[in-house]
Amino acid sequence: MAFDTKRTTTDTMRIYYDVPIEMRDGIVLKADVFLPIDEGQYPALMTYGIYGKGQCFQTVYEGPWTRMVTDFPEIMAGSSNRYQNWETADPEKWVPHGYALVRIDSRGSGCSEGIQYPWSEEEIKDYYECIEWAGTQSWCDGGVGLLGISYYAANQWLVAGLNPPHLKAIVPWEGTSDWYRELFYHGGIRCTFVDSWLKKQEGIQYGYGDRGRKNPNTGENVAGAVTMSETALAKNRIGLVEHIKAHPLKDAYYDGITVNWENIKVPVLTTANWGGAGLHLRGNIEGFSEGGNHNRWLEVHGYEHWTHFYTDYGVDIQKRFLDHFLKGFSNGWDTEPRVRLQTRLIGNAFKERTADAWPLPNTTFQTMFLNAVERTLTTTVPFANQHIAYKPLEDEVTFYMPKVSETIEITGPVAATIYISSLTEDADLFLTLRLFDPEGKEVPFRGAMDANAPVAQGWLRASHRKLDPKKTLPYRPYHTHDVIEPLEIGKIYELSIEIWPTSIVIPPNYQLALTVSGKDYEFSGAIDESTRAFHRYPSKGCGPFQHGERSQAIYNGDVTIYTGKAYPSSILLPFIKDEQQS
Repeated sequence: MAFDTKRTTTDTMRIYYDVPIEMRDGIVLKADVFLPIDEGQYPALMTYGIYGKGQCFQTVYEGPWTRMVTDFPEIMAGSSNRYQNWETADPEKWVPHGYALVRIDSRGSGCSEGIQYPWSEEEIKDYYECIEWAGTQSWCDGGVGLLGISYYAANQWLVAGLNPPHLKAIVPWEGTSDWYRELFYHGGIRCTFVDSWLKKQEGIQYGYGDRGRKNPNTGENVAGAVTMSETALAKNRIGLVEHIKAHPLKDAYYDGITVNWENIKVPVLTTANWGGAGLHLRGNIEGFSEGGNHNRWLEVHGYEHWTHFYTDYGVDIQKRFLDHFLKGFSNGWDTEPRVRLQTRLIGNAFKERTADAWPLPNTTFQTMFLNAVERTLTTTVPFANQHIAYKPLEDEVTFYMPKVSETIEITGPVAATIYISSLTEDADLFLTLRLFDPEGKEVPFRGAMDANAPVAQGWLRASHRKLDPKKTLPYRPYHTHDVIEPLEIGKIYELSIEIWPTSIVIPPNYQLALTVSGKDYEFSGAIDESTRAFHRYPSKGCGPFQHGERSQAIYNGDVTIYTGKAYPSSILLPFIKDEQQS
């Protein structure tokens, strides 16, 4: 098909810029289409999202790019890197391999007209239509796969649940699958990430025009040929933060962006990041677990949010999966282990292990009990009933395991049971797993969005303590978040708290600890301010996933933790029998 659009030809690709795709209501979205030199029919790999298909990765995110290619220079090999785009695949590594690559600006973003409404049902309807459009083009063999990071991953879950006929496989690479629990409200506590994130997207709203960046390969505006006034731009976007604030419970507002797991029939390669607490980690693991694991594979890695998507390790996994399901290659993927983990070691190192299930079949769940007086974690319940109080927004209480005498591994889901009372009608609990070296110095890890991430994190607002008995598992409490149940002042309550999955191999003389507080975790060591350039946010421990705007009067009232026979506060940890690493 000859597009009525700007075309460029390289040694390995035919590129068509701003190809129009008309939606059901007449709105026109724009796509960049990268095709092999030879005429023919190819499977298509697609992204649809807000970040601007014409923006150059190296220019817009120079710090993350520099860190990534310094650590992994292989990323730059075999490519001119002219067409690198934030969190999407490099066409020079895919198109010569026999794929068509399609990048689409979402409605109201980049070069696509319309009202911008991130993470909305409207976007998913558009995505469905785009998949069907691509699948029926003369250059497509009828098969469409989805491949992208973050925003380009999260909406894959939703559109796959609608079962577009031409969709054949998806690779949601670090993509949330529960917007309420994993993005907007952590344990019922509002996360303010979206507030800061939205401000960073203003320069790529459709109509920003001449004020925005240029596509380095075309010289055209990344955010559309039309330049609108600030008033017009404001009218053309939905106030997402206001909507989120107006829906603090998991109500009907979220129905349109709730994944229908059983409806996802296509093969799935879901990839997570151990350092992704606060957004994507939980979603990718749920995406493997929720659908009965039929035709689903889970991979979990480390480093920054985007890094392994571009490394030889990541691209090889992506190609083997997609070649098998989009091209029908007999490449051994059908015998690939269902679970592939890069288990986390000290010093930001990793060692691979594989399995056929999650949690890992060789997991022994061990309950460690809190001792309020000694501030320890032990395998036996303290006989005496004890308690300790703290000021939630000012203080924290840390409970330490004994230093380990031999190397141990903890990999899998984590849960806690904490008995508390409050001097106010509510309380926010922030639970953090931390690691300390033999000298007592805290050991951080390179997280997805923070250079000083802890081992694991979990959250719960006490008034959201109601559990869903059908979905709750011993190692994964599942809260309904559909009702607020205020606390009676001074009354003791049992709270079940989900701590997001983790992996850590602990050497001898190191010490694992659980910190309980009412505020965001902050790394106890010195902060290297230069790391901000690599992550785009201050690396104090939580990256952009902060929880502000909370009432001092309600959420800073004294909270008391109870331990002992009558109140067996505890944490459930997934110890691994070291079969593969021995």
